[in-house]
Amino acid sequence: MSSPQDELADLLSRCARQDRAALRRLFDLEAGRMKGIAMRVLHRDELAEDAVQEAFLQVWHNAARYTPELGSPRSWMYTIARFRAIDILRNRSHEEAVEPDNLDHLREGAVREAADGLDPEGRLRVCLDTLERTQRHVLLLIYVTGLTQAEIAGKLGRPLGTVKTWVRRSLLALRECLQ
Repeated sequence: MSSPQDELADLLSRCARQDRAALRRLFDLEAGRMKGIAMRVLHRDELAEDAVQEAFLQVWHNAARYTPELGSPRSWMYTIARFRAIDILRNRSHEEAVEPDNLDHLREGAVREAADGLDPEGRLRVCLDTLERTQRHVLLLIYVTGLTQAEIAGKLGRPLGTVKTWVRRSLLALRECLQ
């Protein structure tokens, strides 16, 4: 009896040979999970569905490039879905992006819980409070909720380089403060 990963590898191999039935089966098996991955990035059902559709198009066109030695078929497909979702997030208009003033509403519960959980007199809390508000929230979003820098850049409508600079400068300031 073959494992689920073996079945997925076989289906990818068949997709590489342009077997539409194999693509349909892959979709039936994995679309739900891939949509969950896309929802984590996009937080909107219709955008997540677009990301999954684009991901399956990419799987169809690139199935021959899948290399089992580099990872499981599922990991390969989930990575594609995640990057398609990030691309959609980046390509959304500025009006659809979350403005910096509204950043508090993004995953606020988890961020607030983590910040409240820190000892008010502790060094980390004191050092975090010295950071500029947006930079502090960006760091907390990354380390508490698991959002990537690319996801945050898309949500803020800011260039990825800007977010990376904020993170780097904030981490350097925290390190200096904590020493």
